[in-house]
Amino acid sequence: MKLLTFKGGVHPPEKKLTEDEKIQRAPLPDKVVVMMAQHAGAPAKVVVQVGQQVKTGQVIGEPQGPISAYVHSPVTGTVTNVAKVNSAVHGMAVEAVTIERSGEDEWELLPKLDWSKASKEEIIERVKVAGIVGLGGAMFPTHVKLSPSKPVDVLIINGAECEPYLTIDHRVMLEMDEEILEGIEIAKRVLGVNEVYIGIESNKQDAIEYLERKWNGKVKVAALKTKYPQGAEKQLIKAITGKEVPSGGLPADVGVVVQNVSTMIAIKEAVVDGKPLVERGMTLTGEGVNKRGNWWVRIGTPISWIIENLGGGFANNYNELKVLMGGPMMGIPVPNLDTPLLKGNNGITVISEQKRESTNCIRCSYCVHVCPMNLQPYLLDLLSRKKKYDDAAAIGLLDCIECGSCTYICPANVEHVKSIKLAKKVYRSLRGGKK
Repeated sequence: MKLLTFKGGVHPPEKKLTEDEKIQRAPLPDKVVVMMAQHAGAPAKVVVQVGQQVKTGQVIGEPQGPISAYVHSPVTGTVTNVAKVNSAVHGMAVEAVTIERSGEDEWELLPKLDWSKASKEEIIERVKVAGIVGLGGAMFPTHVKLSPSKPVDVLIINGAECEPYLTIDHRVMLEMDEEILEGIEIAKRVLGVNEVYIGIESNKQDAIEYLERKWNGKVKVAALKTKYPQGAEKQLIKAITGKEVPSGGLPADVGVVVQNVSTMIAIKEAVVDGKPLVERGMTLTGEGVNKRGNWWVRIGTPISWIIENLGGGFANNYNELKVLMGGPMMGIPVPNLDTPLLKGNNGITVISEQKRESTNCIRCSYCVHVCPMNLQPYLLDLLSRKKKYDDAAAIGLLDCIECGSCTYICPANVEHVKSIKLAKKVYRSLRGGKK
């Protein structure tokens, strides 16, 4: 079998500790904290008040602007607080709605839609009203992705899951293939495409063989070399189609739309079942928790509750551990365990804190060789630290996908990504927020 791949990248220890753990449904949390900014673009506007009773699936936040998303209550209960809370993802305080659960679910569902007869516009509107965003981590509003400004002829489903430790996408491909396939058929109808691929890394051979057999040619299964960051959008497109997304461009510029496997499930549930996005699959993993597994969890559930109730608490002294939203390569450290689960949070990884002492760059060029975007991370880091933002932008600052391959491979432990991320924020702010 020929394995497809891309230039650059690294192969960190996979540590898929939960690959054989079937998905379990988590109990309902007693409290949820639902952020209004858990999607790319403008935060949603709160449309409920303290003291108000809400049902599961009820709209509590409405989109503001063309790039935004609806937010729904993940439980049935009472709104007890509307206030700004600190967000590790956004690096600032964002508005959130706290809901105390009063009992079992009383659902407020959307009318079921026959997608085979509905218009494309009706389906896109349903995806929008259901609050669906990219569940692979980027959280870009899915209704926008399904409305590309240019014609597309290829749909790629991302089942690579190249991040170490995480296994939820692997499990949904084995356990929820029918839901994924119906979501794909809906997306095909909206986009008007006939060519569909699902990209899966070779370390998930059971999923490759299973979907080839079960889908029987309805979707082309592309076996990918196990290498990080194979699941990054541009690298996935390059590996499967050979096309390169231009600098500053989008997949639609080369006629492609990419969607995560879990996003396909959310599309199916919204259109066929009338269910808004209020829960998602995630992996709780790492050597730092007593129990590891794959779970279906309500959005807004505090990480502290997840670790205590699903993970059996910490396996080691908390001060010696690092809790990440996501995996070890691109995961965001959680400074406060009351941080809630977001729509794009596909895992929580608890690992030992490893202190890295940085030294000066030794000009080995390892970072250049592994960069999947063909950049010069050592130079971007240097220009970023010297606050030469225009110079950094001129050599590709905004093309960096922040995958962390450079930091991982660096023998001097230079934290390129940290300085590059800061430089990107400053550069964009100086340009009035333009990308």
